[in-house]
Amino acid sequence: MLTLATTTPGEPELFASLQGEGPSIGRPSTFVRLSRCNLACQWCDTAYTWRFEGDNRPHRDTAAFERKANQLSLDETDVAGRIAALPPDRLVITGGEPLLQGAALARMVAALNEQRPGMHIEIETNSTVAPHPALDPLVHQYNVSPKLAHSGNTADLALIPERLSAWAADPRAYFKFVIAEPGDLDEVLSLQQAHAIPGDRLFLMPEGRSSDVLKARSQWLAEICSRNGFRFTDRLHIHLWGDTRGT
Repeated sequence: MLTLATTTPGEPELFASLQGEGPSIGRPSTFVRLSRCNLACQWCDTAYTWRFEGDNRPHRDTAAFERKANQLSLDETDVAGRIAALPPDRLVITGGEPLLQGAALARMVAALNEQRPGMHIEIETNSTVAPHPALDPLVHQYNVSPKLAHSGNTADLALIPERLSAWAADPRAYFKFVIAEPGDLDEVLSLQQAHAIPGDRLFLMPEGRSSDVLKARSQWLAEICSRNGFRFTDRLHIHLWGDTRGT
């Protein structure tokens, strides 16, 4: 079984849209959002995937979500069938932290490959969890987003050296760092040097949950990317639909 987030109680967050971030920005994609995360970013815009009632990990909104209304378990073959029925030929598996459910994801993707051969499989991850050995050969692209100090996570939990080095060595892995202020660049440069992260696979993205905040931060972040040879990514879905589920 896979544990998914919901858009409304009992309805899995599984939908067709445009990829809003990273190397595939603008591409028509089917999204499936899984529930549960091993980190707790204070600015997380999907806290309903992990900050359930009784979870006291810090978040700027201090909201706690009722688990039954925000989490749903479905058979992997059922999930594969729902994905196969949607038009896009690209699947983005997001969360939460999807790789916490690696074995079930491997079964789902295998079922999807039988029902809809040739789909491009893209997984978004916080970098801390190694891909399950049965899942890894089925994945075409990893969007790896290590969490910097401003996320509120401690480095020993969020920045695991052996995992960062392994991702850097995998040509399928693209790094996406969330930037809240110009000083965050120092931490990115340090991580890039320590783990030999290729600059052409390194994106910087402004932190923000509204179009106004993203536009303001993009002004100076674009200059930082230009000076340092990094790639810039916006959050297209926020500009188009706001901070909403199922987009």
